[in-house]
Amino acid sequence: MVAGVEGLRIFRLAETLADEIWEEVITWKPFARDTVGRELVRAADSVGANIAEGHGRFHYREEIMFDYYGRGSLEETRFWLRRAAARKIISGATYQRFMVTVEELEPQLNAYINSLKAKAAVSPKKKR
Repeated sequence: MVAGVEGLRIFRLAETLADEIWEEVITWKPFARDTVGRELVRAADSVGANIAEGHGRFHYREEIMFDYYGRGSLEETRFWLRRAAARKIISGATYQRFMVTVEELEPQLNAYINSLKAKAAVSPKKKR
């Protein structure tokens, strides 16, 4: 079992999504890459980055706040994926492939936030 944030399934899934989006975006033409691509990569990277930053916090409520930011970044990722598909930068199949991961990550992140809320109700400080 992997300890720390790397042991969280949602974190590993967020990393996978970010890395797969990166691999796609670096193949785009310069204008698409520098406009939509830059924003898409930044949003996708931010999902995992916020999960990691929250995990490093001392209080559950702080961690929850950063996980909310990560959830917002996931929504932003969804937005930029829709823009890329609408502008025909990515194919429908590529869009669907990424959305499967986004749709998988969203309920897992919500469940994780809810589990932290339950822990925060008992003890505001983490015990690690």
